[in-house]
Amino acid sequence: MKKRVFFVLLLFILMGGMVGCGLLQEPAAPSATIEAVPLEVEEAAESVEVAEEPTAVAEEPPVEVDATETEAEEPAAEEPAAEAAAPSGGLVIFEISQDASEVRFELDEDLRGNRITVVGTTNQVAGQIALNFADLSSAQVGEIQINARTLATDNNFRNRAIQNEILQTGSYEFISFVPTAVSGLPESVNVGQFIQFTIEGELTIRDVTESVTFEVTATAVTETAIQGTATATVLRDAYGLNIPEVPNVANVENEVDLIINFVANGS
Repeated sequence: MKKRVFFVLLLFILMGGMVGCGLLQEPAAPSATIEAVPLEVEEAAESVEVAEEPTAVAEEPPVEVDATETEAEEPAAEEPAAEAAAPSGGLVIFEISQDASEVRFELDEDLRGNRITVVGTTNQVAGQIALNFADLSSAQVGEIQINARTLATDNNFRNRAIQNEILQTGSYEFISFVPTAVSGLPESVNVGQFIQFTIEGELTIRDVTESVTFEVTATAVTETAIQGTATATVLRDAYGLNIPEVPNVANVENEVDLIINFVANGS
């Protein structure tokens, strides 16, 4: 009888410890559906200003003199046509589609003596990319955000540990990547063509920011749709992502693979 009481008390103590460290607490829910941080493209603003100039010039010719009016109208008609051609081959904003995209992390661990690969996924990823297929040197990539509160594996107990203890998503809802450089792009790309390049930037997890480089492969599916995959490897200890001590889990890998499978649509 005493042994039974002892084990019951021990069980309550263990459960209390798990609740206290967040392993049994319900994680915080997403605050809202994720939305892309708007990408400000300077060239787009400049092209609008240039396009407005011919309209102002066209109003200057005198109305009383027919000959002058005829001469002024001819160049005024030509100039807007030349300026209007620029936007058609200019930068187009492509936005990541949550319905067709997925973010994934992978790392290995020992679970009950078996080596397994833990996979966590979410489709709550958002971002914008500015592209001109005819001139990829002008490509720009905006901030990429991931809602960490929506990351899920195949184990609810592990999910609570990730949300409450490792990523602390109650305080840090989003993981963000701010690009600083795009390298390796060809001069241009045609519809159906496959390209490879890299994106360097600052990846923030919780309150820690580290420089990370994503290897990207992408295809121009249509003139208004691109799809691809971006991959990078980060170290848990660089971000202070410590694994709670729990039964049956050991030897959790320090290297974490990050994979973004994306589809982005142009507007």
